[in-house]
Amino acid sequence: MSERAAPFYCPYCGDEDLRPSEQGHGAWECGACNRAFQLKFLGLLSRGVQVNDGGGEEI
Repeated sequence: MSERAAPFYCPYCGDEDLRPSEQGHGAWECGACNRAFQLKFLGLLSRGVQVNDGGGEEI
C-alpha cells in the first residue's frame, strides 16, 4: 500500500497551512480558516478514460 495522499490546499479557503487531524485516516485541519475536512477515495469510474483524438477541443 502506498503512503496516504496529502492535499495541496484547503478546499474552503485555498491556504496551504494543512496538517493531519487526529480524527483518523484522510482527515485534515487547516490552520488558516480553522476548518477540518476529510478526503476519501471512492473508486474508479466504470466508463474509464475517454480520449479525444480529433486534434482540438470539444465544444
